[in-house]
Parts: sequence; structure tokens; C-alpha cells
Amino acid sequence: MEKTVEAFSLWTDFDVNLFRAGQHFRLYQKLGSQTVSIEGREGVYFAVWAPNAQSVSVIGNFNGWNPYNHQLLVRWDESGIWEGVIFDIGIGEVYKYHIVTQRGERLEKSDPFATLVELPPKTASIVSTTWYEWKDEQWMSDREERNRLDRPFAVYELHIGSWMRDPAHPNRFLSYREIADRLVPYVREMGFTHVEFMPLMEHPYYPSWGYQVTGFFAASSRYGAPQDLMYLIDQLHESGIGVIMDWVPAHFPGDAHGLWQFDGTALYEHEDPKKGFHPDWKSYIFNYGRNEVRSFLISNALFWLDRYHIDGLRVDAVASMLYLDYSRKEGEWVPNAFGGRENLEAVHFIKEFNEAVYHHFPDVQTIAEESTSWPGVSKPTYDNGLGFGMKWMMGWMHDTLAYFAEDPINRTYHHDKLTFATVYAYHEHFMLPLSHDEVVYGKRPLIYKMPGDEWQQFANLRALYLYMYTFSGTKLLFMGGEFAQTTEWNVNQSLDWHLLEYAPHRGMQECVKRLNAMYRSEPALYEKSFSPSGFEWVEYGDRQNSVFAYLRKGHDRDNDLVVILNLTPVIRRNYRIGVPAVGEWKILFNSDDLDLYGSGMIVEQPTTNPVPWMGMPCSIAVDLPPLGGLVFKLAK
Repeated sequence: MEKTVEAFSLWTDFDVNLFRAGQHFRLYQKLGSQTVSIEGREGVYFAVWAPNAQSVSVIGNFNGWNPYNHQLLVRWDESGIWEGVIFDIGIGEVYKYHIVTQRGERLEKSDPFATLVELPPKTASIVSTTWYEWKDEQWMSDREERNRLDRPFAVYELHIGSWMRDPAHPNRFLSYREIADRLVPYVREMGFTHVEFMPLMEHPYYPSWGYQVTGFFAASSRYGAPQDLMYLIDQLHESGIGVIMDWVPAHFPGDAHGLWQFDGTALYEHEDPKKGFHPDWKSYIFNYGRNEVRSFLISNALFWLDRYHIDGLRVDAVASMLYLDYSRKEGEWVPNAFGGRENLEAVHFIKEFNEAVYHHFPDVQTIAEESTSWPGVSKPTYDNGLGFGMKWMMGWMHDTLAYFAEDPINRTYHHDKLTFATVYAYHEHFMLPLSHDEVVYGKRPLIYKMPGDEWQQFANLRALYLYMYTFSGTKLLFMGGEFAQTTEWNVNQSLDWHLLEYAPHRGMQECVKRLNAMYRSEPALYEKSFSPSGFEWVEYGDRQNSVFAYLRKGHDRDNDLVVILNLTPVIRRNYRIGVPAVGEWKILFNSDDLDLYGSGMIVEQPTTNPVPWMGMPCSIAVDLPPLGGLVFKLAK
């Protein structure tokens, strides 16, 4: 018997009203393709939003891609939803929507809610399921404690397709499951608390790094099925490692099969290119003022938190959403209703997104990549903030890299680049990012941003990492940085793991491993990450010697740490530093240790002198190694 579309709906009037009001945040339960069993008959329910279409039909292998056989039925309530059931098909069926526009054009579109898409460059949707038998109950029950803002948060950012390839076949991607076998033990050994995956949503153009998304609900099929990604996340959770995912609600590409002009009109984007087209990325900006679009985006965020047990969302390109004139010249943008440059509709969406996320998943974090001085990015919405949990500290990153790029002989003239950060470090909940953006397109890898000969470059980078791990805020390091990758990141090839055959790179890896261990074990480094009471300068004015000293403080003052950085290659003998208490100050970390590829200079255990110094009640005198840093803790 020929298959036909039969009337059936998963929608109630309440669902429709929520959707049209922009308040339906579980659309993935109602739209897309869902397997159903009705009175003993198995089939697939299809539902798609295309309010301006003349007709919508499902085409696929099961009907020879004939657009006339399986036309969906439009709902009577003017919601713009087309729906219906096709019996005797199921999981694995390949399909698209055939849409006839008001102008008579015929479009073939992928399902915006598909959870699996054909392997690129093919673009059809596949009837799939996100059912998985999770084994991370312990992690999920403990997640609130692990994700708190007063807990260690050290993130390893990576791109799955270029972290590691098959050594025997360098052009072959490893699957999610193969990655799990290698990544999980590696991250656990290195001591990172979280991984951050660059976007894993389906994207046809691989060199976009995942930021040109067409399948917002589909994990990229390049690396396997949804359950394979779930397995990877499950394994990370079982090893006590949280998972953050990059999320891209700022724009989408103009691929013919995607969201662009979905029903022949600007459905998800703005009609006016001054509002709806992004000049930098040649992509389309979501219409945040449209209720159904906000429902789509917030549902997408909750989908990844719900179905994939994601522990946090890092939101890409927030600044491009907030400002109507972002990357636009005069006359190329439309002011808001008050004549300003702020995108009020995007601001409303961002607040609503954060409120929805923290309401439904209070134990996760949202993190903004926001590069401007917009106030209150990480303040709660009830305090007139945007509601994010954290914000990338781009100013710290730029100033720090600029300082360390200077030849040490010139650093005396750039001393303020390191001290200035404390002026604004507590305005937001800042994450310190050394991300993928800093090691691509002619920017050079981190190790080659450092001046001097090879030994000095490695010493500088170890000192930079020590500074990052002991400065206020959470931490993020892009893959390869932990062993001083010597080439810029290339999305088309694996990291250069062979570098670990050489002592300088092994030393760098050991340095990052030890820094993670110290960060996780010392409450002074995380309990007050976002409070000025957790940081105190001891020496910030010695620009002549390029020496910096500061305290990190937790709730228990007995756990205070003293950090000293000597950022020239000159050994500073008997350098006196104020300390907050009398006692034996032991060396907790030395970036100049021989097994970190340092010089191995002997640093004698200092003796506390009761003489007040630098505003402290007592002091120690210590030899400072070249281009190195020391961390001291009072012995109990």
C-alpha cells in the first residue's frame, strides 16, 4: 500500500500560544521528525514552521524524492506549522522538505530540527533519535558543586577534527568514540577541569571551524552519530571532567538548504540587509525581535543541555549581537527606536536566554565571548545585567600577550600592561582566555610570540602560564598551547604531537600539568576568583627590574599564596618581598625547575624577617630565577 501523510499532531493550543509568544523552549519535542506509534502503527511525525509557504511536502528515498506524494497539512491556527505522519518509515530515513513559495519557487530544505544530517557535502536530514543510556549519574548529581564560580575552572579548548587524526591515515578524522579513548585520559592526566569543544553542530564548510552552522540540533556526522558524541561526553563526565560547548546564535550561513529564506521569505533573518546581513562573515543575522526565532534559539540551547548533558555554553560573538553598527560604516546600519546603536532586541533575547538556561539548568554556566566594555555582561538580569555566568577577559589577553612579546630590555616601559588589569578585573566574572583566535592566520603560535632564543621563549611562556594561573579569574588554554605547539593552528591537520619527543616541549607540558594541579589544590587560587579581596599587590612598581609580586587569598588566610615574577633574564639575588605572616614560606611552584626545561637555579628556602616591608608586617629575601616565577605558601 502506498504511504500517505495522515493527520496527526503533537501540538496543543497551549504549545502554539507559547511558540507564537516566543516562550516555547522545548521545540525539539514538537518540531522536526519524531518516531511515533499510533494504535499499533509505527511511523514518523514531521512538523516544520514555514508560515509563508504555499505547500510543504516531505521528500526522500522512500518516495523517490517526489514532491507530490507526501504533502504535509498546515494547521488551522495560523501558526505556520505544517505537520503529519508517514507510516511504515522510521529511523535512518533520509529526507528533506520540499517547499513551494508564494512566488512559486521550489526549495529543498534540510530540517531545522534534524538531529542527524548526511555526511557533508551531502545535506539531507536523517530521521534519528537522541536516546542514550547515560552512566554519568554521579557527575550530574555533583555538577552544581563542580561548576560553581568559587571552584577551580581550568578549560582545555579544542577542535575535535584537528586535535588528533588517525596516525596511520593523517587525513582521516577520528570518531567521537576514538577521540574519547585518547582525549579523556589525556585531559585527566593534564588536570584540566573542563573541556570546551568548538562548535560541533553540523556545518557544511569545514574551514569555518564550526561557526557557520546549518544544523543547529545536529551533532556533526563527520565524527559519528549522536550517541557517539554522547559516549564521549559520558566518558568525560565519568572521569570528572565538565563539557562546555561553543554555541553560535549570532548568525548563520546562506546555504540554499539551510535557514536562509527558508520558506521563500526572510523567516529567521531580517529582510533588511542593514539588519540581517553580517559583512565580516558574509552570513545572516537572526531576527531576535521575532518571537518564533527566539523560541528556536533558546530551545536549541536547552536541547544541548538536556539531551547531551552539556555543562556550559560559551556564546560566540556576543559583541556582534549587541551593536547594530558592529563592523558597519555610517549609513550601513539602522539605529534603534531611540536613535542608539544598541540592538535592543538582541539584548532582550540574551537576557531571556540566560534566564531560561539558569531556570531549567541552574548548575551549568554560560560564558560570553564579548570584546567590548558593555556593562554587566556577567551580572544577573535582575541587576540590569545580561545574565551570563562569566565573560572572556579580552583586555587581559591583549595586554598580557603584548607585554610578553616585548624584549625584556623594553619591559620596563610596558610595566602597566600587567598591573592595569587589576583596575577592572572585578567588574565582571572574567575568564582568562588564550584561545584559538590567538594562534591562527599569521598570529603565530604562543611560543613564537615570546622573544629571545629558544630557552628564553620557553621560559617566557612558562612564566606567562604561571601568571595566568595565579591571576584572578578562571582559565582557558587552547589545545597545543600546553606543549608549545610550534606551528599556527591548522584546522586541516592534527596537532604536532611528535614535539613531545623533545625536552623543551615535555617541560612545557609538565609545567601546565603542575599548574593545573596547584590551581585545583590551592583554595587561595579559586575561592575568591571574582573578588578584589582575593588579590593584593605586594610589589607592582618595580618597573626597573620588571618584578611583580602579589598575594592570592582564600577564605582561610593560612592558605595565602605569595607569587613573585621576575620577567627579565637577569637573576635577582636576595630580593626582598613583604609577606603577611611570620613562618616558613615554602616554595610551592618554580617555573625555572630543571624538569620543566628551566635553568634549575637553586632557590634557597627563605627565612622570614620580622622587618615590615611593602606594607606587609614582615618579609623574606629570595633569589629570583631568570624569566621565572615562584609561588610560596606558609608551612603549617
